[in-house]
Amino acid sequence: MDVGARLRMVRDKFGLSQRELAKRAGVTNGTISLIEQNRVSPSISSLKKVLEGLPMSLADFFTFDAETAAQQVFYRHDELPDLGNNGIELRLVGVGHERRDIAILRERYEINADTGPDMLQHDGQEGGVVIRGHVELTVGTESRVLGPGDAYYFDSQQPHRFRNVGDEICEVVSASSPPTF
Repeated sequence: MDVGARLRMVRDKFGLSQRELAKRAGVTNGTISLIEQNRVSPSISSLKKVLEGLPMSLADFFTFDAETAAQQVFYRHDELPDLGNNGIELRLVGVGHERRDIAILRERYEINADTGPDMLQHDGQEGGVVIRGHVELTVGTESRVLGPGDAYYFDSQQPHRFRNVGDEICEVVSASSPPTF
C-alpha cells in the first residue's frame, strides 16, 4: 500500500495543508512531506500520532473509501485490512461493522520487528495470546518475553511496546476496547 499517497488523499479530503496537519498532530511539516513522498516509512506509533491531527483511526486510514458490508459476519484472510508496516502485519477483524466496540487483531511480527521507538499509549484495555514465536512486551517499566500460549492484559493508558525477540515469526491474537484501530 502507498502510505504516502493515502495520507495525501486523506489530508486533501479533510481540506488540510501539510502545515496545518503537522500543527494539529504536533509533528514537523517536514515529517508530513517525507511521508507523503514515501521518503520515510512511519512506524505505527508515528502514523497514529499524525492521524490524531485529522482525527482518524488507523483502521479508518487504511480502509478510507473501502467498501465493506456493514453486517458482515465471516471474513476471509484477504478481507482483513493490514494496518501494519515495518515488518508487522496487523489484520483487523470487522472493520466495516457499524457498531464495532472492540478491535480484534491477528498480529504477525517478522524477526526483530517492533512497534517503534515511541511507546504506544491510548485509552482502554487490551489483551492477547501468543500463538507462535516470542514477543517482548514492555508495559510501563516492566518487560517480559512471552511465548506460545502465554497471554497479557493491561490498561493501555500505560506506555507499552511490542518486539519480536525470537528467531522466528511471532503471531499474536489480540483485542482492545474501545477500538483504537
